[in-house]
Amino acid sequence: MRIVLALVVTLLAVPVQAQELFVSQRLTPPQDRYTGGIEGPAVDSANNLYVVNFQRPGTIGRVRAGQNRSEVFAVLPPGSIGSGIRFDRSGRMFVADYKKNNILVFDPGRRTARTYFHSPQFNQPNDLTIATDGTLYAGDPEPHGSHGRIWRVKPGANGTGAGIIMQARRMGRTNGIDLSPDGQTLYVGEANTREIWAYRIDGDRLVEPRLVKKFDDASEPDGLRTDIDGRIFVARQLSGKVTVLLPDGTVVREIQMRGQKPSNLTFGGPGGQTVYVTQVDGRFVEQFRTDRRGRETCASPNDAAC
Repeated sequence: MRIVLALVVTLLAVPVQAQELFVSQRLTPPQDRYTGGIEGPAVDSANNLYVVNFQRPGTIGRVRAGQNRSEVFAVLPPGSIGSGIRFDRSGRMFVADYKKNNILVFDPGRRTARTYFHSPQFNQPNDLTIATDGTLYAGDPEPHGSHGRIWRVKPGANGTGAGIIMQARRMGRTNGIDLSPDGQTLYVGEANTREIWAYRIDGDRLVEPRLVKKFDDASEPDGLRTDIDGRIFVARQLSGKVTVLLPDGTVVREIQMRGQKPSNLTFGGPGGQTVYVTQVDGRFVEQFRTDRRGRETCASPNDAAC
């Protein structure tokens, strides 16, 4: 056991910049225990990583930049359990609360969440993505069904949001969601159909639905993110892989994970070129370096690298 732990510590000590591209390594150690609901990774402007359900349901864990150990950052309101997390340009952290049908928000410098948007019409808000103007898009799968939909939540009055349902077709069980770099296309994964779809955003409508990719095996697409070139990184449960797609659905790369059930992923780290992956199989976070930075790491208009 001591030899195994020593090996884990040695691997964790390798500087992320020195890691071989597209080779995943474990980030959080065995003593950091997340629940089976480990999900929703997101990175703030200081490169701190946030993940839902550390130690028990209803918490937000944090891994500080340059470290590997997790700590409890916040506890959600009673009965709330988080799924997706996203940050806006001002540093607000949004959390999809699938138990209480909320989108919660942590204002900068605060560790207590408040309700940003609530609707009794929510099925079960899951993954989120956010546009540069602060508009949120939320996947909303049926909790025990085979279909889902998308919500658009725009900034409203008094620091809250105003939401409407967007539907271009009868969708499968919506899961991962992200925008193209120009913000004009919304990519949505469907877990039960094993498909990735693209929609053009036309104001309050989703139009021109286009099938990007249907995976032939039994693995379900879960979380997804885009990079600045528009490639789509898809965490595929049961495959043990993150698959990289071009916008036309061409598979350009598959990255083998340390566990078989990657649930979600996000970009961050030095240069925005580290991909953090939440892993249900073993309940830890792993990471790999990529050759281009993530779309969200270019949220600042003053970032010359973008």
